Amino acid sequence: MPEPLPQSVLFCCDHNAVRSPMAEGIMKQLYGTDTYVQSAGVKSDLDIDGFSIAVCKEIGVELARHRVRSFDEMEEWGDDLSSFDIVVALSPASQRRALELTRWFHLDVIYWPIMDPTGLGEGREAKLSAYRQTRDQIRNHLIERWGDPKEQET
Repeated sequence: MPEPLPQSVLFCCDHNAVRSPMAEGIMKQLYGTDTYVQSAGVKSDLDIDGFSIAVCKEIGVELARHRVRSFDEMEEWGDDLSSFDIVVALSPASQRRALELTRWFHLDVIYWPIMDPTGLGEGREAKLSAYRQTRDQIRNHLIERWGDPKEQET
């Protein structure tokens, strides 16, 4: 049985360049504006990954304008982690950082073991295949947790 949509979700991973922007974009596509969705990384030292942009474009999710940001930058910009209902960590490092930053808040931090596709595959098609697997893992986790939006329309 799917859970009700939270009012706000923060997705996080290592660099906010692959998994968490995918999750942010797919969540927005599936559930629209019913939930405030953001993403962040432990670090923000990379740009949005081109393969992430490509595989999300295949399903109608636009990531090309995504700007990476870290937990520290969120704090500098005035985004308060305690204002999110749930933090979904997509990597072990981001789970540790999220738990550390939220230890004083009543906030759910959950971990989804999502494959990191960077460095996998030889050649463009093999790399795209790995990124598609990651994209599909994220989509499946979202639907498993919050339901299929197509079923909710009927």
